Amino acid sequence: MNRIEMYLEELKKEAKTTKKMLERVPADQFDWQPHEKSMKLKALATHVAELPTWITLAIKTDELDFAASPYAPINLNTNQELMQLFETALADGQSELVAENEVLLEKPWTLRNGEQIYSTDPKSEVIRMVLSQIIHHRAQLGVYLRLLNIPIPASYGPSADDPSF
Repeated sequence: MNRIEMYLEELKKEAKTTKKMLERVPADQFDWQPHEKSMKLKALATHVAELPTWITLAIKTDELDFAASPYAPINLNTNQELMQLFETALADGQSELVAENEVLLEKPWTLRNGEQIYSTDPKSEVIRMVLSQIIHHRAQLGVYLRLLNIPIPASYGPSADDPSF
């Protein structure tokens, strides 16, 4: 199995848990945040939902420059819109995890803000980071949901709320 196939399999597995988590995000709590330094629920859930598009970004471009392309969060108003964003982003990310892109994985990819370079890594490491970011931010989302008394779905095994793994 090559790296592209491994990334695709991992993305598919993580997408199942991510979808279960995002389905539970209540739109009436979008403005809630657990701490003043924390993202609001809507911002965090939107970020989790759109992360698969970064796979496409890593494959199709050689850099992201926030000075040239400032981040503009997608404005969502309903959980249905959140779920549609995730499904669209997932399809987008999966579309680039094809065998012919294996040859691109060692090419460098840079994250910058104008002259300030945050990182330059092989595209393979950027894709690995994207998958890790999905898991990381999904875990944060789980904490948010727990604090809102929303049951947490099973992920890598049963949860206290979902023992039927």
